[in-house]
Amino acid sequence: MGASTLVFSRLLFSSLAALFLLLQFAEGRTRHYQFDIVMQNVTRLCHRKSIVTVNGQFPGPRIVAREGDRLLIRVVNHVSNNITIHWHGIRQLRSGWADGPSYVTQCPIQTTQSYVYNFTIVGQRGTLFWHAHISWLRATIYGPIVIFPKRNDSYPFIKPYKEIPLIFGEWFNGDTEAIISQALQTGGGPNVSDAYTINGLPGPLYNCSAAPDTFKLKVKPGKIYMLRIINAALNDQLFFSIANHTLTVVEADAVYVKPFETNTLLITPGQTTNVLLKTKPTYPNATFFMMARPYATGLGTFDNSTVAGILEYESSSSLTGKKLPLYKPSLPGLNDTTFATNFTKRVRSLASTRFPANVPQKVDKHFLFTVSLGSSPCDNGNQTCQGPTNGTKFAASINNVSFVQPTTSLLQSHYFGRSNGVYSSNFPATPLIPFNYTGSPPNNTFVANGTKLLVLPLTLAWS
Repeated sequence: MGASTLVFSRLLFSSLAALFLLLQFAEGRTRHYQFDIVMQNVTRLCHRKSIVTVNGQFPGPRIVAREGDRLLIRVVNHVSNNITIHWHGIRQLRSGWADGPSYVTQCPIQTTQSYVYNFTIVGQRGTLFWHAHISWLRATIYGPIVIFPKRNDSYPFIKPYKEIPLIFGEWFNGDTEAIISQALQTGGGPNVSDAYTINGLPGPLYNCSAAPDTFKLKVKPGKIYMLRIINAALNDQLFFSIANHTLTVVEADAVYVKPFETNTLLITPGQTTNVLLKTKPTYPNATFFMMARPYATGLGTFDNSTVAGILEYESSSSLTGKKLPLYKPSLPGLNDTTFATNFTKRVRSLASTRFPANVPQKVDKHFLFTVSLGSSPCDNGNQTCQGPTNGTKFAASINNVSFVQPTTSLLQSHYFGRSNGVYSSNFPATPLIPFNYTGSPPNNTFVANGTKLLVLPLTLAWS
């Protein structure tokens, strides 16, 4: 093959690939959103404080789109904090600038400045969510992303009568920025939240939580509802159950799964799932708690409390005001790893002809990443930090390397060819010191610190 023919073939291939992407993108429409970052006074648990919000809402506004749609979201920062927004779970295909992690894909949006996030939803449908991605601002800046199928497409399950987002979060009476700042200085676990929330409301089980601060889901008998469940809690896995009702899991992280029934869900922080709730065929003369509490087995701090909402059946006017029994679900124990393991094993791709599981059959390179909670010496000879032992502080790590946040965006420094002094490309592909990854921790839990990346060739990344 001659050189000119080879060049022509490459150009033709590139043109066809670009055309294919354009055809995918052209199927949808462009949707515009405006996010104004503003302070808002909010009261929970008898504590009134000013929090950082999007458009004054807590939780934030709902993003609604269809598979194939393009989103243009303009974020304007009106507060003193720097800000970025991450679109959690969105596959940023050739739109890495829109991903949102601060100092990774972009520098933060400073006060009075704005930034337009521009991305297209490709090959995803279901529920995801967005949240702030700098410091702990995500404690109050988060909201749902609802992705419907393409127009004229249908769900691979029965169409629900109604769809309701259900977002788990946390409420802190104190200032979350001060809490994480103190934790980073002392090296100990951060102070835990004062309550979990459902759609921003802590429910009736916490002290000084009034009835208006309880989320109530009102349903009709004999209907199928789809709950779009999001765990926006900062770090905690949660069990969730509705008393005397069964849930059918149909989607996880915007991917359809083989439907399965369960009385209790386990949902990890940052995870989303869609479940079908089939209501009772007739009015049950009762109300039902919807409850969530943590699953935890590690050493880190966590809020060991329970949040509750109430499932209510709409009744005829003759029953209005009648006091009804309120049933409570039975949730697994705090450290019920057996339940957690068995639940996780049931989550499987739908893998149908219409929605195949396109798992790559050829592996170009193998990696082994171990995510761990280790330790580091106290800073500047300080022997009073509050880590796992005297003279140490907690340090999260991957392959024994704890990430040091740069002061320049990694993507920006790479794009402009100015990565020297910003990051190194020698991140280990396997743990430097092997140990029993699922058993007892090693004697030496000290970690290294650095801004290290694992660089993939473009051909490998797109293969």
